Amino acid sequence: MVDIDGAIRYVIAQGDPVERARLSFLRTGAPPPPHIIERIGAGQTASGGWPASGDGTVPSVDATCFRLGELDDLGGLHGPEVERALAWLATAQRADGTWQEDESLAGEAPEWARPGDPEATLYLTAMAGFWLTVAEVETHPHYEAPARHASVLNAAARWTVSQLRPDGTWPSFLAAGWHLAGLLHGEQFFYESARVQLVLGDRLGDMSPADVAAMAAALRRLNLGDDWLLQSARKRLAETQRTDGGWDSDEGPIFDVHTTLIAIRACR
Repeated sequence: MVDIDGAIRYVIAQGDPVERARLSFLRTGAPPPPHIIERIGAGQTASGGWPASGDGTVPSVDATCFRLGELDDLGGLHGPEVERALAWLATAQRADGTWQEDESLAGEAPEWARPGDPEATLYLTAMAGFWLTVAEVETHPHYEAPARHASVLNAAARWTVSQLRPDGTWPSFLAAGWHLAGLLHGEQFFYESARVQLVLGDRLGDMSPADVAAMAAALRRLNLGDDWLLQSARKRLAETQRTDGGWDSDEGPIFDVHTTLIAIRACR
């Protein structure tokens, strides 16, 4: 069993004010103090995206999706900061339905966000499409109204479907998979989404704790994933939880609290 109480104690002890506010919302639904949202929004560019670094001025698809994830943990995808970010993502989509980082970020972009790299393009497209889908589902949970960014989502889904291999695998990073599953399901590519989820299940044993948490949290956010996959993910998280209650991040100790929050979201 995952020690949720231990995970909570770890975030309280090690987290910053934003991370502790995320924990409060995940635990009780308590809205964050206004200054927490203002702290995140302070780094947002005039165009609506967030830069990749604190002193940057060019908005980044990767950084903007990360901030949307934080804001989602602070009360959901609504509010002026979120709306500006979603509008920027929609306008940043390329003519073929994909997203790439601005060329000026090539020198500092991590491998999963390098401009012009095919694997990075698929990953960023899946992730941007996922968060636009989450925003639509939050607004219209039963798809009872046309999506605000219907053409954007449809173009992204059709392009990503064209990239899938016959066996359901994808030519990109592992993390593209759970974002793809959400995007494709939201755009009614149910068969393709299910195939991707089967591949994720096959790869579960080789995933890091951070990947397992991120996958389970993403699938649960859109009510995807069969019982076996999510139960297996929770079992893996129980096996990899540290004695201090936290989980290891793939990006180093500075992100361990973030990974632990994702694990709490996956198991709550």
